[in-house]
Amino acid sequence: MKPMLNIKHPMVHAVTLLAAATLLCACSSVVLAPASPSAAARAVLAPSGTLRAAINFGNPILAVRDAATGEARGASVDLARELGRRLEVPVELVLYTAAGKVVEGIKKGEWDIGFFAIDPVRAADIDFTPAYVVIEGAYLVPGSSAIARNEDVDREGVRVAVGRGSAYDLYLTRELKKAKIVRAPTSPAVTDMMLADRIEVAAGVKQQLEADAKRLPGLRLLDGRFMVINQAMGIPKGRAVGTAYVSEFVQQMKASGFVANALKRHGIEGAAVAPE
Repeated sequence: MKPMLNIKHPMVHAVTLLAAATLLCACSSVVLAPASPSAAARAVLAPSGTLRAAINFGNPILAVRDAATGEARGASVDLARELGRRLEVPVELVLYTAAGKVVEGIKKGEWDIGFFAIDPVRAADIDFTPAYVVIEGAYLVPGSSAIARNEDVDREGVRVAVGRGSAYDLYLTRELKKAKIVRAPTSPAVTDMMLADRIEVAAGVKQQLEADAKRLPGLRLLDGRFMVINQAMGIPKGRAVGTAYVSEFVQQMKASGFVANALKRHGIEGAAVAPE
C-alpha cells in the first residue's frame, strides 16, 4: 500500500500553495482576457481589412484635436484603437465636425464603428452597444437674461441654438413645445451663433458650455441639466455578429477601468462611466 501524501510537510505545503496560486491566476486571466473575435465578427466590423472608426469633434468629452499635433485624441479614439488591437486589424480614424455628419456617413459607407448618444431616431440606421459614458445636456444664456431655470426655456418667443443633428437637437425637437430651435452647423459653434444672432439660449454638452462661459464674458449656465446623455458605440444596421462583439467589448472596457482611465488621462471632468 502506497503511503499517503503528507500535506503538512513544509516542501509539500509550499508546492500545494504554488499550484493553487497558479490555478487562481489562470482562472483570473480567463475572466479578464479579451474575447477572441470570430472570423465573422472581424469580417463585418472591418470588411476592408481596416477598422474605420468615426470620430466626432463636435463632442469634446469624447474627442478633440491635440493643440500641439492636430491629431485626434480622447476616450473614443482610445476605444477605437483598443478595439482594432483586439480585432488584430489596423485602425483608420474618419474625422467629423458634427454628429449629424457622422450619421450621414452611414449612407456613404464611410465608417464601420462610431460613437454616439443613444437616440431612437438614430436607431433606425444604427445598432447601439450598452452605454459607456453618461454626460449631461445644459443651457447657456446671456447674463442679463430673465430665464433663470431650465423650465423657463420652453416659452413663446424663446429661441434655442443647438448643433444640427446633435443629440440635443434630436431630443429638444421632440420635447420643446413652444420655444423655437435654431440650428448651428456644429455643436462647438452654438454659443458664438447665440451671441452673433442674439438668440436667447444655447443648448449642448455641459462641459462645452462651461468652457464657453469662461471664454466669453457675460454668459450664465443654468443650474442642473435638461437631459442625460448615454454615449455608446454604434454599428450600421444589419451587422448583428459585430454588434454583439462590440457590446461585449464595451462591457469589458467599463469593468476593467479602461473607460475611467481614458477620461482621467484626457482630463475630462463631469462625465461618468455608465453603470453596468
